[in-house]
Amino acid sequence: MTKVEFPRNTPPDKDKGKNLVVAHTAHPTAWKWQDYFTFNVDHKVIGIQYLVTAFVFYIIGGLMAMAIRVELSTPAADFLDPNLYNAFMTNHGTIMIFLWIVPSAIGGFGNFLVPLMVGARDMAFPKLNAVAFWLNPPAGLLLLGSFIFGGSQSGWTAYPPLSLVTAPIAQTMWILAIVLVGTSSILGSLNFVITILMMKVPSMKWDQLPLFCWAILATSVLALLSTPVLAAGLVLLLFDLNFGTSFFKPDAGGNVVLYQHLFWFYSHPAVYLMILPIFGIMSEVIPVHARKPIFGYKAIAYSSLAICVVGLFVWVHHMFTSGTPGWMRMFFTISTLLVAVPTGVKIFGWVATLWGGKIRFTSAMLFAIGLLSMFVMGGLSGVTMGTAPFDVHVHDTYYVVGHFHYVLFGGSVFGIYAGIYHWFPKMTGRMLNETWGRIHFALTFVGTNLTFLPMHELGLQGMPRRVAMYDPQFINLNQVCTFGSIILGISVIPFAINIIQSWMKGSLAGDNPWEALTLEWTTSSPPAIENWEVLPVVTHGPYDYGHDHSKDVQLSATPEVGT
Repeated sequence: MTKVEFPRNTPPDKDKGKNLVVAHTAHPTAWKWQDYFTFNVDHKVIGIQYLVTAFVFYIIGGLMAMAIRVELSTPAADFLDPNLYNAFMTNHGTIMIFLWIVPSAIGGFGNFLVPLMVGARDMAFPKLNAVAFWLNPPAGLLLLGSFIFGGSQSGWTAYPPLSLVTAPIAQTMWILAIVLVGTSSILGSLNFVITILMMKVPSMKWDQLPLFCWAILATSVLALLSTPVLAAGLVLLLFDLNFGTSFFKPDAGGNVVLYQHLFWFYSHPAVYLMILPIFGIMSEVIPVHARKPIFGYKAIAYSSLAICVVGLFVWVHHMFTSGTPGWMRMFFTISTLLVAVPTGVKIFGWVATLWGGKIRFTSAMLFAIGLLSMFVMGGLSGVTMGTAPFDVHVHDTYYVVGHFHYVLFGGSVFGIYAGIYHWFPKMTGRMLNETWGRIHFALTFVGTNLTFLPMHELGLQGMPRRVAMYDPQFINLNQVCTFGSIILGISVIPFAINIIQSWMKGSLAGDNPWEALTLEWTTSSPPAIENWEVLPVVTHGPYDYGHDHSKDVQLSATPEVGT
């Protein structure tokens, strides 16, 4: 008996052929540009909406960062008013985390790729998916609108009592914006879990699931467990600000350390929310461009789940200077060092995949290799801060800033760039220009190291973070950081030129320019609205490069057959 897959929303009846014809004539063959500005339920449109919107906020957050670095090029507050400096510093971090990295890594790549990778026609809940995206633009407008009232000035952590006494209206708008983004994350995560668990094609075994999907699954579970805790803490802070409660007011019996626990229970796992999808991107980019099977597929897949579990038990290392007892410092030092193990498994798996591979130094591969070096650097400094005795000395210094940016800029942003260069042909049907891509990589790599490497030395010398005015002894290293930030800002220009030119008139890519083996490359570029005429059958693993059957890179796209 032959089992025919019907287009979405078309119930089978006796006249199956008629249903198929009606379903395909009812839809346009491709979306028009104006469709990307509407409440569209197609997962591919939503993925691109996430990516483009997030990149706009990346530019805004980056301009704030450059203004901060110009201010720090001299010890005096001679470029930004100190209150405006605090507002820029607060909203730069907030925008980069909540409106750039998380929406692009999870919402952008996750939405575009997961249904294609598992052989589904769309996400499990398409309308809910669209709602999740459209919560983000209002959140961004709230953050930017808060500058009318002075801007939130309490840092992206919003610690009370500082957040209770500075710019209360702006702080309220900041809280509402983060609650909107958190709600979007919860809705999206629920959708990803159901889609991966319930909608992959029956012929795909669990050990054939692309590693990006394993990463998104772990990320979504982690978001579902941790995001409500942050939302609860922020709602309580909102009540303290506006309704006379005293959950976190120390002068009225409130507990400020309780807020830190609620905040960091989410916000350290948020690091994994930002980096786990990037790990998934790395696991897709490296084997394709090294033409070699991924080393340790199961170890890399299960390490994502291990990070999801262990990552929930490390948050107190952010609070080693908050009066935590000795036993708690010891426990969370151990758990922090333990979470480095599954991360190391991934690093060794990628290096082993590169070893002996036929590496093509495309722009995607350059950013992936650059990420390896950056993330190892950030990981090593993270291990040092995970130990309580060292952390006590560098806490709230620029050492923390340097570490944080090596992990999240050198890690997450490099991974986002690698993903864009890798999947842009699938998204648009056109190739990006490799010359522009290499210029973009060189500027980004040099700018990142010049900006953030000297910060480690600044921290070891004792320069505190989040200050606009500092001791003149730190001026030389700060000027190096500022020069690096200018290069980093300039690096976005060739990328933007490349994207616009290639999208408009780049060379045609074909359906599978990289000769990759995962399912998204078996449909057209850009994919058809329903993804496939009939759902594909998986005939081999997603990373079987070098095997005889990998010569036929187009997987079967025939109807499922069952008895």
